[in-house]
Amino acid sequence: MGLFKRRKQDSDSDKSKEKGGWRRPANTAFKQQRLKAWQPILTPKTVLPTLFIIGFIFAPIGGLLIWGSGLVTEMTFDYTDCENLTPTTNDTLTFADMPANRYSYRLRSGNDGVTIQPPRYAFLDNSANSSFTDVLNQRQCIVEFHVPMDLSNSVFFYYKLTNFFQNHRRYVKSLDSDQLKGKFVSPSSLDNSDCDPLGSIGGVAVYPCGLIANSLFNDTFYTPMLQNAQDSPEPQPYVFTDKGIAWSGEAKKYVTTPIGNGGYQNASQIIPPPNWMKRFPNNYTEDNIPDLRSDEHFQNWMRTAGLPTFTKLYGRNDNDVMRAGIYRVVIGLNFPVQSYKGTKSIVISTVSWIGGKNPFLGWAYVAASALFVLIAILGTARHLIKPRRLGDMSLLSWNR
Repeated sequence: MGLFKRRKQDSDSDKSKEKGGWRRPANTAFKQQRLKAWQPILTPKTVLPTLFIIGFIFAPIGGLLIWGSGLVTEMTFDYTDCENLTPTTNDTLTFADMPANRYSYRLRSGNDGVTIQPPRYAFLDNSANSSFTDVLNQRQCIVEFHVPMDLSNSVFFYYKLTNFFQNHRRYVKSLDSDQLKGKFVSPSSLDNSDCDPLGSIGGVAVYPCGLIANSLFNDTFYTPMLQNAQDSPEPQPYVFTDKGIAWSGEAKKYVTTPIGNGGYQNASQIIPPPNWMKRFPNNYTEDNIPDLRSDEHFQNWMRTAGLPTFTKLYGRNDNDVMRAGIYRVVIGLNFPVQSYKGTKSIVISTVSWIGGKNPFLGWAYVAASALFVLIAILGTARHLIKPRRLGDMSLLSWNR
C-alpha cells in the first residue's frame, strides 16, 4: 500500500497557520505603525516666541525684496487707441497727448521727483498708398516717450497684452509637437488632433498648425530713436536684439525647416496659418519657410501665459546705456485687440537681482510679519492678564 501513500505537501503542513495569515504585514515597526513619533505640546511659552521670531525674520526679508524691486525702472505705454486717432502722413506728423491712464512710470527709488514729459503718439495710415508695399507696416503708430534718466544695462523691451486668455484649455493644447520637430504629419491626422480646426486647409497641412501659432502676436517694432542726442544732430538708435530672449531649451522643440529629413517633401505640402497670410500672401516657397528654431519671438509666444494679463520679452540690450531723452518708436499695427476689449502696450524696463519691478512679494512678507507680531502681542497680553494653567482638568467639557 506504500505505493499509493502520498507524501505530505507543504500545504498540508500550513493548516496549523491562521487562515489568511499570508496577507498579514511583516512584524516591523514601519508596517505595524509603531514608529517613534514626537508631537509638540503647544503652550504659550513655545507658541508666542515662535510667532515673534517668524515676524522678526519676515520683516527684513520683505524689506530686502522691496529694496531690490526699487532698483528697477519700468515704463509702460498703452498704444491701443492709437489707431483711433486721425491719420497723418510722414510729412506732417500730428501727435496727440497720450491719456494719463494709458501710461505709467515706475522709477528707481530716489528718482520719484524727476520731471517727466507726457508721452505722445500719432497714427500713420498708408493702406491707401499703392506705392507702399510693406503690408505689415501700412498702418503705423509712432509713440514718442521721455526717458527721464539714463538706464544702465541691461534694458529689456516687452509687449504687454490684457484680457487675452492664453490659458484656455483648448488653446493651450492646440499644437502638434511632432510637426514642430520636423516630422511628417498628414492633413487628416492634423484634423483629428488637438490642432483642429486649424489642422489643414483645402487638404493641405497648416504649418505650424493650431490656435496658438495662428494667433501669433504680429505687431512689429522698429528700433527706438533718440531724438535729442546731445552729441549728434541726427536721431540715434538704441538697438534691441532678438537673440537670448527665449529660454535656452525652447529651441529644441522646433526644427529649422520641415522639408526633408523625414518631414514634408516640398513646400506645396504645407500652408501658412490663416492669420499669417499677410506675411505670406503667396503661401510658402522653398525659400521663405520660417525658421522656428531660431525665431525666439515665436518661441516666446508658444510658451503660453497662465494669466490673461501678461508681458513677453521682445528684445534686450545688455551692452549700452539707454541715455535720457526723447525717443520715438514706430509700431506696425497688425494685432487686433479692441474686438475682445483687450489692450496692448510696450514696456521698457531694467532689472535687478530680484528680477523686474514687482514689490508685491516684499509687501506680502511685511504684511505677514506684522500679522505674526500682532498675534504674538495679543497672545502675550492675554496670557499675562488671564493665564491658564497647563493640564487643568476642570476646564474639560465633562467636568464643567
